[in-house]
Amino acid sequence: MCWDIDRLLRETFVRATEHHGVLGSTNDRAKELAAQPDCPLPYLVVADQQTAGRGRGRNRWWTGRGSVAMSLVLDGRTWPEQPQPGPLLALAAAVAAARVVAPLAPQGRVGIHWPNDVYVGQKKLAGVLVEAPPGKRFVVGIGLNLNNTLAEAPAELQSTAVTLRDLTGNEHDPTDFVINLLKRLAAMLRQLTTQPGVISKAADELCLQRGLTLMVETGGRTVQGICRGIAADGGLLLATTQGLLRIASGVVLRHSPSRDA
Repeated sequence: MCWDIDRLLRETFVRATEHHGVLGSTNDRAKELAAQPDCPLPYLVVADQQTAGRGRGRNRWWTGRGSVAMSLVLDGRTWPEQPQPGPLLALAAAVAAARVVAPLAPQGRVGIHWPNDVYVGQKKLAGVLVEAPPGKRFVVGIGLNLNNTLAEAPAELQSTAVTLRDLTGNEHDPTDFVINLLKRLAAMLRQLTTQPGVISKAADELCLQRGLTLMVETGGRTVQGICRGIAADGGLLLATTQGLLRIASGVVLRHSPSRDA
């Protein structure tokens, strides 16, 4: 893909950026940069292709030709009132991505799946991975299926994923897309300090899991219940047989329709 790095620096809040044709993982490279005390922040890493892209837990992330793989190194001292901003950071990035995608794919319902995914209808378009290396820095990784096509994807993904190119029949300028994404994300990061509830409210409004029965792995156990949306602190609200449960972090193993959805 053709990137305009000068525009990324000129039109967004990032202070430095680097582009790779092929990279193992943008998050791994970003963590290397985060370990450097004099690294200018925010620092953006973009790659055309990843050979070892990662999702949450043991999940891998497929980066096909034309997809967006990016990681942003941020200074965690920006949010002194948020001792654990990771969950809200992930939601902020997912909301920002969903808002950029929505006008480009008006034929589909664009929203998020807690804790960190962007979906169009029932298919996954993007994922977010937030990591916290030492030094009060955070890495926000975003993988998004922009100009790649599922015809080149592994067989197991072809029924569960979607790309913007396949949805619209058009290719999209990656620089324009990432500039719009970073502008929206910058605005949400400012709210993380002053109005964190705005982020969780936006995520709750975009939540596509509401009313679905979810099975969630959290804290070494598995719980099941009906999704009631996203809490003010970014946790998942799950109506279980023991009552309403708030899950701070976890992995959704599967979902199915609920009778009262």
